[in-house]
Amino acid sequence: MFALVDCNNFYASCERMFNPSLNGKPVVVLSNNDGCVIARSNEAKALGVGMAVPAFQIQHLVERNQIAVFSANFPLYGDMSQRVMSILSGYSPEQEIYSIDECFLNLDGIQEDFTDYGLRMRSHVLKWTGIPVSVGIAPTKTLAKVANHIAKKFHDRTGGSYVIDSELRRIKALKWLKVDDVWGIGRRQAIKLKAIGVQTAYEFSLLDKEWVRRHMTINGVKLLEELNGIKAHDMELNEKRQSIAITRTFEKEYTKQEEISERITTFAVTAAEKLRRQKSFCRSLIVFISTNRFGDACEQYSNSLHVKLPFPTSSSIELSKAATSALDRIFKNDFRYKRAGVILMDFINETELQPSLFFNSDPRHKSLMQTIDKLNNKFGNPVLKLAAQEFRTWKMKQEHLSPRYTTNINEVIRVKLL
Repeated sequence: MFALVDCNNFYASCERMFNPSLNGKPVVVLSNNDGCVIARSNEAKALGVGMAVPAFQIQHLVERNQIAVFSANFPLYGDMSQRVMSILSGYSPEQEIYSIDECFLNLDGIQEDFTDYGLRMRSHVLKWTGIPVSVGIAPTKTLAKVANHIAKKFHDRTGGSYVIDSELRRIKALKWLKVDDVWGIGRRQAIKLKAIGVQTAYEFSLLDKEWVRRHMTINGVKLLEELNGIKAHDMELNEKRQSIAITRTFEKEYTKQEEISERITTFAVTAAEKLRRQKSFCRSLIVFISTNRFGDACEQYSNSLHVKLPFPTSSSIELSKAATSALDRIFKNDFRYKRAGVILMDFINETELQPSLFFNSDPRHKSLMQTIDKLNNKFGNPVLKLAAQEFRTWKMKQEHLSPRYTTNINEVIRVKLL
């Protein structure tokens, strides 16, 4: 059996944890530079606040319904996530952290009532962190996702924990779940399935395997098997990322290449730091730029370039050079740019590196990067930068930022005695 534990409205729950006056009130959290909605409480959803909607488009709802708006506080959310995952790791010898707010647990060998076991997890996390979670338990990871949907949707009846442990429960759950909401079925696939009359997860589970293979590849076949109770996905215990993306919406529109070049350099440096932290090298990267699609400008432009590196590297110097070189090839004058990013891809472990006879990373960079990382970690972020970066620290637009209660000693909660 597998358990999927998912934090309910995680970002909003983190804000409520340290500000209980928000309980029962609509809360939304905005993306970098306060661009668009990335999290909503149930109350905000009920008011019609959509996911990924630009912040300016919901301003009338915010004012009319007194919605509490917060800028994304990732240091706080990351720390609270680690606390939740640490607690849940005690309930299984194998834990797969799937995202910042959810994880799978392998429950093989657990000789307990699974509904009670899920309720105990939920109570433990809520008591120690204040974060509400929902627990779904089933014979496959995909069915555990389905069970989690039910635990969350019908919390009043399930208490936040639901188990699919019989054929009757499996069929009942799949008949309830819309095909759009099945884990692994994208929007285009859902349209294709509805065109042939498949409206629910149960109807999908009855499809011919060969048809699914032809139209949805081997991943669709695995999904079909999982929904029918046949395990096709095991635990993935390697916590290393397979790609690292640093993307930002700028606080203003830029027209000069040197301004965007500095941003691209900083993004590449930040991504390289994350790459070294997981002891990996990358062999390719993507650089993209785009204008403001919500702006008034008539002409829009966006472009990206995938660059294969001549050798694997984690050097900030080499990666920033490759990234800015890519920018040179896609940048066009006479446009007002609002967004850009760098994505590192195609990773290998440091231990798997096979040096080339002709092209290799500069060996001097390894000790240099170690020194830079050590100093930046010790004295704050960052005390050492590349010359191509601005000397000043760029700050995102965060007009609604809450304190970093758990990661900054100067912003801890202060209690007043009455």
